[in-house]
Amino acid sequence: MLELVGRYPRYGYRRIAAKLKQENWSVNVKRIYRLWRREGLKVPLKKHKKRRLGVSENGCIHRRSACINDVWCWDFIFDHTTNGTQLKWLSIVDEFTRENLCLKVDRSIRSEDVIDTLAELFAMRGLPNHIRSDNGPEFIANSIRRWLGQLGVETLYVKPGSPWQNGYAESFYSRFRDEFLALEEFDNLGAARQLTAGYRREYNDHRPHSSLNYQTPSEFASSLTSAPAQQTGVAPTTFTATSTSEASVKAEATAKADGAQHNPMQNTNQNYPTRLS
Repeated sequence: MLELVGRYPRYGYRRIAAKLKQENWSVNVKRIYRLWRREGLKVPLKKHKKRRLGVSENGCIHRRSACINDVWCWDFIFDHTTNGTQLKWLSIVDEFTRENLCLKVDRSIRSEDVIDTLAELFAMRGLPNHIRSDNGPEFIANSIRRWLGQLGVETLYVKPGSPWQNGYAESFYSRFRDEFLALEEFDNLGAARQLTAGYRREYNDHRPHSSLNYQTPSEFASSLTSAPAQQTGVAPTTFTATSTSEASVKAEATAKADGAQHNPMQNTNQNYPTRLS
């Protein structure tokens, strides 16, 4: 009995009695129970998973985007190639304009890859005020939280098990799967990247969006861009972030104060689009 308990630590005395009978022991469940109690045996309590960060107040209903670059949302979606190997997409969406800012596909995407992708976006577009996400390990990693905190970007973690609170990311992925993943087959990673780039261009520049009065996200964003920026062609100050060490994080935060936070798409008084799709 003790040998079986060591082999199957999650089995109770009834299941151990059944295993003994499988091995041709003539035993009675009551006798096994007495021996079980005498030896002080018990099934260890289940370990409950730690609840991660996130509250409902960070959901898209309570914390709505007020302007361009106010709230970005991000999430992952998975598919596979024709030979069964995994593909993983990272998508970043501006909740106000519905633009897909990034649609990165790879075999795997770690927190370091997420930081590199964000650094490129910050250099091209400027810093957002908030980034909304679920509680995936890539998003709650200490390196990402520390890095964004030093740059002054607030992270909005939605309540665990509540994907609807990250509704704009879920809405994008619903269309992404329906209009792209369900129709395409990927022979390899290179093919997936090429097809993904084409879909992103189609989504931003050609697909009418019902919540934007059937404008494309690019058209809607262009209509909100400030006239001075359009006339002068001012671009965001270059922002480089390639390391997550504490010293580098502080240097990157200083870069923000020196001009990395410049954003040609300024806040507007446009009405907030209320629909997700």
